[in-house]
Amino acid sequence: MDFFKKIFVVGACLCAVFCSTLANAEEVVPSEASPDSLAVGTLESDPFVKLGRGVTNVAFGPLELLLKPYDVNQNVGALPAITYGVFKGIGYTVAREVVGVIDIVTFFMPLPGAKDDPREPGWGYGPLMRPAWVIDLDHNAYNFFFPNNTLNN
Repeated sequence: MDFFKKIFVVGACLCAVFCSTLANAEEVVPSEASPDSLAVGTLESDPFVKLGRGVTNVAFGPLELLLKPYDVNQNVGALPAITYGVFKGIGYTVAREVVGVIDIVTFFMPLPGAKDDPREPGWGYGPLMRPAWVIDLDHNAYNFFFPNNTLNN
């Protein structure tokens, strides 16, 4: 019975945190929004976006092992891609996994220096690592992650 009491207390605390966060959120009216805030692939960060980003980074972080050698091959060439690119992929994979775990564990609270705009000081729910997501517009193979209609807006 004590187990269920603990689960209820934890659930009530999380509900209180989420309700207070959502109650203080400001609604952005599209006519007042700046064009930069409506850019493709951007989300206003909140606890749920942070949780989703953390789960995505943990689940798809190993894709960095393929993406970083590809990037190095496109920019420098094949030989650096199979040496430096692989090591860069390993480093980014480890970093993305650690950042994903941090995002999952701390999704309910803002962190210092984690604003949506990296030049803006303060606390927030923004990404700890740039790019925030493993797959971005530069790595959109076959329009799988971002459909064509998203890119045209």
